[in-house]
Amino acid sequence: MNGNDLVDRATLEEWDKEYIWHPFTQMQEYIGEDSPIIAKGDGVYLYDVDGTRYLDGVSSLWVTVHGHRHPVLNQAIKDQLDQIAHSTLLGLSNVPSVLLAKKLVDITPPGLCKVFYSDNGSTAVEVAVKMAYHYWQLQGATGKTKFVKLEEAYHGDTIGSVSVGGIGLFHQIFARLLFPTYTAPAPHCYRCSNGESCKMQCLDAMEKILEKNAGEIAAVIMEPLVQGAAGMIVHPAGFLSKVRELTSQYGVLLILDEVATGFGRTGTMFGCEHEGVSPDFLCLAKGITGGYLPLAATLTTEKIFNQFMGSYGELKAFFHGHTYTGNPLACAAALSNLEIFEREDTLTRLQEKISHLEERLKEKFASHPHIGEVRQRGFMVGLELVRNKDGGEPYPLEQRVGHQVIKEARKLGGILRPLGNVIVLMPPLAITLDQLKELLDITYQAIDKVTSPHIS
Repeated sequence: MNGNDLVDRATLEEWDKEYIWHPFTQMQEYIGEDSPIIAKGDGVYLYDVDGTRYLDGVSSLWVTVHGHRHPVLNQAIKDQLDQIAHSTLLGLSNVPSVLLAKKLVDITPPGLCKVFYSDNGSTAVEVAVKMAYHYWQLQGATGKTKFVKLEEAYHGDTIGSVSVGGIGLFHQIFARLLFPTYTAPAPHCYRCSNGESCKMQCLDAMEKILEKNAGEIAAVIMEPLVQGAAGMIVHPAGFLSKVRELTSQYGVLLILDEVATGFGRTGTMFGCEHEGVSPDFLCLAKGITGGYLPLAATLTTEKIFNQFMGSYGELKAFFHGHTYTGNPLACAAALSNLEIFEREDTLTRLQEKISHLEERLKEKFASHPHIGEVRQRGFMVGLELVRNKDGGEPYPLEQRVGHQVIKEARKLGGILRPLGNVIVLMPPLAITLDQLKELLDITYQAIDKVTSPHIS
């Protein structure tokens, strides 16, 4: 028996708007709108309580990898339930967490050999930030307390992760709660004031910050290749590897937040593989369980780990933890997720779909009069909507053009999510070519329908 058997749609909708405070949502407007109430999923499709089917164009917020209700993932969780649902990692361990830690070390970049579990992307970043800070304190470099972030960075919504974030719309209201950081320019080439003469001058600014302040900087933190919540800002080739060179040169740690870019989203298992970069900390979440259960992991090196080793009386332990750290059900799901990657040869099969996506975006979307820029890296796509293509003039915030597009897409059978004026496409990796074509058709038609009245 499920909720549909007990409560009718009208009551569910009433209770939804009466009791739930939705994230990143202006509730005054949400209450006045009709929004789907999802009842089930199957493959790359979602079904609402009325039975209407939608293509899941954003992988249920970038987490679903192999599709909804994958039989192997389902069975793995059922099997684990027959053993145990939860047991703490404080002073104990459990089988799935041990097996998953070994697997993560095997598949992540060289040098990452220690796994600290938590619950979500924000906490994975919090762990890395606190570990980096604590590491330098144990080293005796007590002045190294600050972090360098990129403009328009997003690393989650807890106070530490907001402190190293840079999206004013999200973060400015909390400014007095945050610790100070250095901010380096993001390589947002479409909005770069230097135009075609840029040659990644943002790296020069990064180096100046490090050269002048290395003695008080603990780490640089960044999303590799693509800044997701900033609007799918795709970094130019070589930017990541150069940042790694700079952090090594100036004795600063590098934290890579692969919460969004990890687990195949950029075409490789992890984004940093594209440029052969091994960070000091790697933050993972979202797709780690295939979109089934909350889980996160922060990986680090033997060098970092060893600094925390000592006798009990030295108080060198890392004083941080979460109740559901290393939850056996979530770890079992993550192991199954990685097994499916291998069994179904997911990354190899993904390449044809990435190529098709790139071709369709260039052929059709790039020439649309109200798409200023098409940004793509692998299966991560951002379509920036503009009022005037030639000048890149954005639509005013109050017009909510991106929101209008996703509402139109729902009518056509697709679930999308905007980031302001940027429409995001990030479907499950398991989507077929035909389903991908359908999703692109829905997206184009929705954009065209909403923006055509504005064509001058």
